[in-house]
Amino acid sequence: MDKKVIVYSTKTCPYCRLAKEFLKNNNIEFIDYDVGENREKLEEMIKKSGQMGVPVIDIEGEIVVGFDKERIKEILGI
Repeated sequence: MDKKVIVYSTKTCPYCRLAKEFLKNNNIEFIDYDVGENREKLEEMIKKSGQMGVPVIDIEGEIVVGFDKERIKEILGI
């Protein structure tokens, strides 16, 4: 079963790029929200994570703050 994955990121964040590359390399589909440009999604991200920093990755409601590859693999089962 494919899990719903949302990445909250900015254009300038190197860890956001790494996280999205990692997901692509593992054929994981995700929705990417640029919180630098989308204030509504920024507020949604802060509400979910309590964090201002990016990336914040929401995998089926499990929140991962930063590019924590091992945690992401664990949640996705890869």
